[in-house]
Amino acid sequence: MTVHATPGRHLLADFRGVAADLLTDVQALEEQMTAAARAAGARVLSAHFHRFGEGAGVTGVIMLSESHISIHSWPEHRFAALDIFMCGAAQPELALDFLQSALAPESVHVTTVARG
Repeated sequence: MTVHATPGRHLLADFRGVAADLLTDVQALEEQMTAAARAAGARVLSAHFHRFGEGAGVTGVIMLSESHISIHSWPEHRFAALDIFMCGAAQPELALDFLQSALAPESVHVTTVARG
């Protein structure tokens, strides 16, 4: 078990240069984010996703025992904002790596905040 000095780590990630079709597929995003949570060692409680219309962006959240993962996408800008907050033994960096592989952004900017 990994022990951290703070109760949780909150990763805020900006993915730029993502293929627009990847940012509109609500079912694929939910599956990828659920798999990312599991890859990080988190327990999924529920998920809620919404697509804003044909060709439009998606907003979604995976609720975890350890906190949450959320995404907001703007396919017209090839941009996604991700929020990955996990506490305990879960490793949010593994979720980020999983999603980076799945969405293949051209660039990534991550801010990490120690919570608690």
